[in-house]
Amino acid sequence: MIAAPDRLNLPYTDEVARATAHLYARISRTVTPAEWELYAPYVARIEALKRERNAVVLAHHYQSAEIYRCVADVLGDSLALAQAAATTDADVIVMCGVHFMAETAKLLNPGKTVLLPDLQAGCSLAESITAADVRALRAQHPGAPVVTYVNTSAAVKAESDVCCTSANAVAVVESLGVPKVIFLPDAFLGAYVASKTHVEIVTWQGHCEVHERFTGAEIAALRAMHPQIAVLAHPECPPDVLAAADFVGSTTAMMRYVDEHRPARVAMITECSMAGNLADAFPEIEFTQPCNLCPHMRRITLPKILRALETMAPQIEIDAAIAGPARRAVERMTAVRRDVAVA
Repeated sequence: MIAAPDRLNLPYTDEVARATAHLYARISRTVTPAEWELYAPYVARIEALKRERNAVVLAHHYQSAEIYRCVADVLGDSLALAQAAATTDADVIVMCGVHFMAETAKLLNPGKTVLLPDLQAGCSLAESITAADVRALRAQHPGAPVVTYVNTSAAVKAESDVCCTSANAVAVVESLGVPKVIFLPDAFLGAYVASKTHVEIVTWQGHCEVHERFTGAEIAALRAMHPQIAVLAHPECPPDVLAAADFVGSTTAMMRYVDEHRPARVAMITECSMAGNLADAFPEIEFTQPCNLCPHMRRITLPKILRALETMAPQIEIDAAIAGPARRAVERMTAVRRDVAVA
C-alpha cells in the first residue's frame, strides 16, 4: 500500500483505468483491485512525464511490484543497471534503487540528470566502510589490488582498482591475474568468492542487513515442512545458509534458475520483493518464506518517483576529484565478461 505521507490524492478516473489496465494485468496476482486504484493514477502520470522529460526508469529486482512491473523501463541487478546506465539515450535517469546505484549511474553518465526519489535510500554495506579504511587496508597489504563491491560510495570506489557485483565477483577477481586481492566490503560474499577461486582474499567485516539475518536453522525448518522445496540463496548470506541451499547466485542468476528449472516450490533467500515479482512472472510456482525486507529499497515509492520527475530533484552530483577514479573502477567492472560470473 502507498504510505499515507506519500499520498497526493490523485483521482482514479475512467481515463486512468483505461490507460493502465494492461499494466495492472502484470501484477494482478499480488496487488488487489483496491490497491491498484491507489497506484494507477501515479503510474499514469509517471508514464506521461517520462515521455515529456525523455526519462528512463531503472529498477532493481528488490523494488515493489507496482514500480518494478508498471513504471520501470529497465530491470536488473546492480551490474545490469550499471550497464544500462552506460548505454541509455535518455536525458534523465530515475534510479529506483539505493544511493550507490544512483551514484553509479551518474558516474557513467556525467552529462545526464540522475534522480534518486529519496536520498535516504541507503545501504548498510555502503555505510560499513570509508575511503580512509580502504587506504589503511592498502597500507597493510602493499601491492594487493582492491576489488570493491558496488554496494559502496563513490568515494570508496575512487580508492579501488575495480568494482564488482555478486554476479561477476569471481570473474573480476580472477581477471586481475594476481595471487592476492583485497575484497570489500561484504565479508560473506568475500568468503564465498574465496571458496570459488585460488586467489587469496582479504576481506572486510561488512554485512548486508537483509541477508545477514538468515540462518541455516531457518532453512532446516523450511525443508522439514517442505521436503521438495528448492532453496536459492544470495551469496551475501552467512556460510551456513549457503551450505544449506540448493543454489547460490546473484539475483539475476536466481531468476535464471527459476526460469530454467521451474521447481514446483521455491524459497528465495533474499529480499522479499524479489519473490513477489517472480510470483507475478511464474504463477505456476509457489514461492515460500522466509524473506527479509530491505528498508532502504522500500523508501522508493510511486509518489516519490512522480515528485522527482515533476521537480527534477533530488539530483545526484559527485565531486570531480572522486568521479574520475570511481568511474574507472566501474568501467573496468562492466568490461569483464559476465558469462563467467558467479553461477
